Amino acid sequence: MENLLAGIPKERPVLIAGPTASGKSGLALRLVEQAGGVVVNADALQVYDCWRVLSARPSAAEEARAPHRLYGHVGREEPYSVGHWLREMRAVLAEGLRPVIVGGTGLYFTALTEGLAEVPEVPAEVRAEADALLCGEGLAAMVAGLDAATAGRIDLANPARVQRAWEVLRATGRGLAAW
Repeated sequence: MENLLAGIPKERPVLIAGPTASGKSGLALRLVEQAGGVVVNADALQVYDCWRVLSARPSAAEEARAPHRLYGHVGREEPYSVGHWLREMRAVLAEGLRPVIVGGTGLYFTALTEGLAEVPEVPAEVRAEADALLCGEGLAAMVAGLDAATAGRIDLANPARVQRAWEVLRATGRGLAAW
């Protein structure tokens, strides 16, 4: 196989993005086997320990062929966000191996390449209030409680995004767009 990384400095990360089952993980593994480095997960589902089959996560045999990071290390009940991933990614970068970062979660790539605002943690009581509002009054009520700037920038049909935006506004007094 042709050396696809020839001429690229060893410290330079490689990013591979695309749809599920398009061969991203296989390509990442071949690149690491050929040129060294570490395969790093950038898929929001593959961080969870219970999603190997449903998320097209590399098999245990594939993971044994080369170093892999940020796969299956989060319990299914544990909270996890792009902020968690980015902090863990910084530790991977500090290892000094060329990261071949592979996944389908565009927000992870955006956070890595463009940065991410450090929004404070949302207190448990605000999360509980948001859960109750969503269950009791529905998504429309939660959308109605957002500031205009945030509402104009997020997918208002995505309950998880709307709830996160509502929680941040409730907890900090600042809309998510302001962060």
